[in-house]
Amino acid sequence: MIQKGVIVILFFVLLGNTTSLMAQTEPEDIAMATDEYQDSFYESLKQKGIENYDKAIVSLEKCIKLKPNDAVAYFELGKNYLFLKQYKEAQDSFEKATQLDPKNKWYWLGIYDVSFQTKNYPLAIQTIQKIIPFDEEYKDDLISLYMITNQFEKALATIIEMDAKFGKSDDRNRYKMQIISQGNFQNTEINNLINQIKQNPKEESNYVDLIFLYSKANEADKALDVAKQLAKEVPTSEWGQVSLFKTYLDSNQADKAIKSMNVILASSKIDSKIKHRTLNEFLIYVNKNPQYSADLEKAISYFDNDPNVDVAKEIGKFYHSKGQFENAIKYYEKDLKSNSETDRETNLLLLEAYTQAKQFEPMTKRAMTMIEIYPSQPQFYYYAGLGNNQLKQFKNAKTVLEMGLDYVVDDKALEANFNIQLGEAYNGLGDAKKKEEYFLKANELLKKNK
Repeated sequence: MIQKGVIVILFFVLLGNTTSLMAQTEPEDIAMATDEYQDSFYESLKQKGIENYDKAIVSLEKCIKLKPNDAVAYFELGKNYLFLKQYKEAQDSFEKATQLDPKNKWYWLGIYDVSFQTKNYPLAIQTIQKIIPFDEEYKDDLISLYMITNQFEKALATIIEMDAKFGKSDDRNRYKMQIISQGNFQNTEINNLINQIKQNPKEESNYVDLIFLYSKANEADKALDVAKQLAKEVPTSEWGQVSLFKTYLDSNQADKAIKSMNVILASSKIDSKIKHRTLNEFLIYVNKNPQYSADLEKAISYFDNDPNVDVAKEIGKFYHSKGQFENAIKYYEKDLKSNSETDRETNLLLLEAYTQAKQFEPMTKRAMTMIEIYPSQPQFYYYAGLGNNQLKQFKNAKTVLEMGLDYVVDDKALEANFNIQLGEAYNGLGDAKKKEEYFLKANELLKKNK
């Protein structure tokens, strides 16, 4: 955030020469040399206080006539012009003050205020660099100016310098993430973090930032290596559990791996990509060791409110691809219950899994429900027809299949399947002629689809 020179007005009686006072005291803390000067100066402060800036300027011009080389009066003059948004006059007055007393940071801050308000950022940068020798923390302002002017390389270098000297800050971290999100500055930050870890191996935040960058760049192995190093140097770190989990899993120490996994998944600090990878590795393990299925259920619950990935659906797909249809059904149903009962893709996957598992009653019920929600989607009619045929509800099958067939467009395979099921329905109804008619039609469609 851009800092502004906030000037507290304190009234002091002037006794002696203004230049004998400390160089970095507030200009208004300096007393007047003569009664006439003093009266005019205090009058300017009074008029400024009640926002009569024009009158304050008149009084200050009297002061300058009395003491032409008085930096304080020029500084006050600049402030009043600035309040009136007369930027050129304000800048001229502040510049005169810096010429008379170049070692007073308040005078430079006057120019800085003008340059920032007028969006003259090159001048703002030039000016802030003259203020930094008086107060190095103004480099944070310089970082902000570099960000505004898209000088990201200079901004990042200054952020690294300030972090090393004063410790990290929220503003600097935000700017850093903004810079390295562009990609071309990631290597600079990676090298910086590697050096920071070498210099201070017990500082957890550097490891975490480095893991984040590697994870974002899809360099999971490097992220894991950093996590291993973190676990060794800072055993209490939640991020360190990422490494320990993998180690325990590989050595078949399931109880320890599950304990580490639960720490990872419950952590508010650990990146979601790492969490998803952890869960996926445990899923593969549970597929070979089904006695830990209850722990998998608990792990999935951590993702119930994940806005990015339907974890239960993805696990359903995993079991689906393995031919474990009952497990797939369980997770598809879980996903629909916790997310959206009407999700089209998940429902189609579930209906296919029901078919493979020969669970025709729930399949038919769900397909009929989905027809009400998606009345023009032929797949739901197909599954409803198939289910009714398997349940020997041939009349219902015939009705729903004939309705759905009207919605099939440019899909020979699906159209063939509709005809097969219609043949089955007519067969069940005892109409052999219609049965043969639909089977022949299905056969022709399958030939065309080759």
